[in-house]
Amino acid sequence: MKYDVIVIGGGSAGLMASIAASKHGARVLLLDKGEKLGRKLGISGGGRCNVTNNKDIDELIKHIPGNGRFLHSSFANFSNKDIISFFENLGIRLKEEDNGRMFPVTDKAKTVVDTLVGQIRKQGVEIKLNSPVDTILYEDDRVLGVRLKSGETLICHAVIVASGGKSVPQTGSTGDGYHWAEKAGHTITELFPTEVPLTSNEPFIASKELQGLSLRDVALSVWNPKGKKIIEHTGDMIFTHFGLSGPIALRCSQFVVKALKQFNAGNIEVAVDLFPEKSVDEVYSESLKLAELEPKKAVKNILKAIMPEKLIPIMLRKSGLTDTLTFDNIPRQDWMRLAKLMKHFPIRVYGTLSIEDAFVTGGGINLKEVDPRTMESKLVNGLYFCGEILDIHGYTGGYNITAAFSTGYTAGLNAILNQPRSY
Repeated sequence: MKYDVIVIGGGSAGLMASIAASKHGARVLLLDKGEKLGRKLGISGGGRCNVTNNKDIDELIKHIPGNGRFLHSSFANFSNKDIISFFENLGIRLKEEDNGRMFPVTDKAKTVVDTLVGQIRKQGVEIKLNSPVDTILYEDDRVLGVRLKSGETLICHAVIVASGGKSVPQTGSTGDGYHWAEKAGHTITELFPTEVPLTSNEPFIASKELQGLSLRDVALSVWNPKGKKIIEHTGDMIFTHFGLSGPIALRCSQFVVKALKQFNAGNIEVAVDLFPEKSVDEVYSESLKLAELEPKKAVKNILKAIMPEKLIPIMLRKSGLTDTLTFDNIPRQDWMRLAKLMKHFPIRVYGTLSIEDAFVTGGGINLKEVDPRTMESKLVNGLYFCGEILDIHGYTGGYNITAAFSTGYTAGLNAILNQPRSY
């Protein structure tokens, strides 16, 4: 069987690539090894599907710290604004939530998946489910077609690899595409987990005394062994039985992974700032004033007004203060130590959960070997890559899916524009 374009992978990038490639009547085949399309898309955004982010392009790219600048050309083809228009033109009304996140008003990812699948069917895309690919066939530095694990050979002018990374493998993302890319001569940069919880064996983590504690509107920073701050994010986090999770812990994870490797360190310090908008001196004076207003009351009870109760015993211990202390007996030096701890509560983390537990895969196909204007391989004619298989990764909040839709659209469009359609 002969096709103009074969798309491998029915996730965000693959669905959009199929739509872009088939919009002008090309013969397109979409292959997926699973029994359902859009599996990862269907669980994204907590099952609500955060389809994109409405920030300006420059801000959008800042939120894709893993090679976001590579996407400038792709965004020129199909930006976040285009994604919004695309879905609204298909009848999916969107709403904007905090930090520019865009969701369907139905709050159901199924709405997005069903609409995309319906559109590719409407545009005549042939779909083969439960059809795992064995290999991509190459001849004389160009794509020849693909061979399925069933033994069936499919001939085409262009192959778009949208098979994903290695994160969330239950959705089918098991890293199959890396081998096909290497066969074509491509380099795979080291894979690592991003947007993933942090692990720690600090005593207060091991004892589980902070397990389940959520902190809102705090800052979490990552520090290298030389005492230099690498990154800081503000928002919410949670203590778990193994370490730290929540939005800002996930955002810091890639920097922890990179610092551990760069400095060949067994652990890296992260620090919680309970009052990001205040200075140490302000925290010191304001907390001391609270104690002064109720001089007979134990400070452990006074502190409940400004910090979670679970944290208080640990903070007092680390500051050298007793829990029966009252205002009249407060050692000012130790109270300053407490104020500094509230601004910089250090936690040693030794890594993250596995790449399979991550939301996003870091690393992937070396971008120096991919044309950013078309997503075509620079090594093999007719071979295109899009989505998470590329060495691109962003924060959660609609940034990764924006990159997937944009690179998918760009690959699909150029797979048709740049290839002859006669055999």
